[in-house]
Amino acid sequence: MKKSLLIAFFTVMAIFIFSAKAGWTQETKPKMRQEIVKLKHIEKNAILNVLYAFASRDGKIIPSPESSLITISDYPENVEKILEVIRELDVKPADIQFSIQLVLGSAAGEEKSDEALLNDPVIKELKTLLKYKSFNLLDTSLIRAIDREFSQVTMGKDAELRLDLRPKYVQEEKEDLIQVEVRLSKMQGFMQGQNTEQMTTLLASNFTMKSGEKTVVGVSKMDGGDKGLILIISGKVIK
Repeated sequence: MKKSLLIAFFTVMAIFIFSAKAGWTQETKPKMRQEIVKLKHIEKNAILNVLYAFASRDGKIIPSPESSLITISDYPENVEKILEVIRELDVKPADIQFSIQLVLGSAAGEEKSDEALLNDPVIKELKTLLKYKSFNLLDTSLIRAIDREFSQVTMGKDAELRLDLRPKYVQEEKEDLIQVEVRLSKMQGFMQGQNTEQMTTLLASNFTMKSGEKTVVGVSKMDGGDKGLILIISGKVIK
């Protein structure tokens, strides 16, 4: 969201700059300046249209077809504005660390909860909301994800579960937010005659959480509803 707003802002600024330069005469035009810039994090196609908007009629922005290099040739003031845009947009994507818990809830009274979960405030809240009497930790995992990219981890006692996760970092004035797209699937075997896993979706959700927050994503009922697989995620932006 922040990067999109910056692109829109810089585009509007370019219109004003272009209008101001329209009054130059041949005698008053400054000398051209050339810079070669190597993009580190952002793709060329994602930024070129914005950079073109800051170039003068005499300016040139030439991307290398085989690398991330961009050659900028324009009047000094235009070049400086273009470099400023690149500095603002060509930034390293945020790293986000997620802690994943798979908890098995059971309505059977004879089962006991794991001691490690007894004092967990999230589990205590779940006891008041769900019919399950016991909660046992099925599996845990840590995921180091990159902003807007998919990450995947295998979980479960027999590695039969797969978690796919894609975060989107949203920076606001007072807090960091993480928009999360997540899917928990169970492997049912391989398709006949093909080397392709057959997966059944147990949980799929899109939600927003604060950095450092722990949230219950959802519950997938099992064994006729007497048991439920509970997905709990906590996430933190690593700056």
